[in-house]
Amino acid sequence: MSSFYKRITALRERLSVVEPDTAWIIVPENRRYLSGYSAKDSMLTESSGCLLINKDNCLLVTDSRYTVQAKNEAADFDIRTINQNMVEGLGKIITLMGTKNLGFEEQYLTWKLYHEISDVLSKSFEPVCLSPLNCIVEDMRKIKDEQEIHAIEVSAAMISKVMDAVIEDLEPGMSEKDISWKIQGMIHDSGADGLAFPPIVASGPNSALPHAVPTDRRIKTHEPVVIDIGLEHKGYCSDITRTVFLQDATPELKKIYSTVRQAQLRAIEGIKPGMSTDTADALARDVIEDAGYGKFFRHALGHGVGLAVHERPRIAVTKPVTIKEGMVFTVEPGIYIPDLGGVRLEEMVLVNADGVRILTSAGHFYDF
Repeated sequence: MSSFYKRITALRERLSVVEPDTAWIIVPENRRYLSGYSAKDSMLTESSGCLLINKDNCLLVTDSRYTVQAKNEAADFDIRTINQNMVEGLGKIITLMGTKNLGFEEQYLTWKLYHEISDVLSKSFEPVCLSPLNCIVEDMRKIKDEQEIHAIEVSAAMISKVMDAVIEDLEPGMSEKDISWKIQGMIHDSGADGLAFPPIVASGPNSALPHAVPTDRRIKTHEPVVIDIGLEHKGYCSDITRTVFLQDATPELKKIYSTVRQAQLRAIEGIKPGMSTDTADALARDVIEDAGYGKFFRHALGHGVGLAVHERPRIAVTKPVTIKEGMVFTVEPGIYIPDLGGVRLEEMVLVNADGVRILTSAGHFYDF
């Protein structure tokens, strides 16, 4: 039995106790998770296909551009090709499946497509209702199986080696953009499938922006340089951040760095299965607040990593969930002070029976 069939079975079990009887899957990561079909959407309004799953059917619906790829990758699915008017063709298939209530991915479906499919389904012999799936598949993806963990481990090891090489290559006078382009070349040379996200390279005052975009600014000595990078391996992402100094940091930046590092270590040592995500966040946040920098820690402690670089669970104060064995997420506290700079340190961890295991392996930490 393939891992995809096991996931399909798990989804069917969930559908048996909710309102929708058929799941309409259009999120690319969810498609891949359930089927192995790896095609991506070039933009939100251009789909490479969808899955339709109920108790009796597993269909992958696409157009002729992707038929061969779908047949090669989605062995557990019946491939249906629609060459003209995708929405009408999709509506006919949904009706023929005996669907009464179609579950849609409300976080991804556009308003336009919702109305188009609603209009088609309302005209069928037996009108079909639409109901949100409420992130059923995303919740399934929170717990990684052995195959996923292995792919993530490889991805994390690859990006760690890239980070080591990037830091060793840094010199004063290099621009943030130049460093970013070098990173992209290194990721390509590593054998990765691609970038998990555009590299973040932020120096000096720019490092106070958590999601800074690389600029023409040239890096200088004695200032922080935040480097946040990730890659994809077999569809699975990695994510790592280091903050480095080309020469000794100022006393204030040393204090900020030491606080962030202490907060990160406190969280990594303290996170356990069964703990709530808000409690995990507090492990690091309390350290930063006690040091007087609480208002400068402006984001959650971490986020899940898998087929998407940002996925469930979110390790944050709001909407807490229980941490469980098999989850993979980042631990990335940060302090960001406008006009001065920022420090962020990020590791990926896997939750096991006793706590967490760090997956990223690059060094380059300071003992200030």
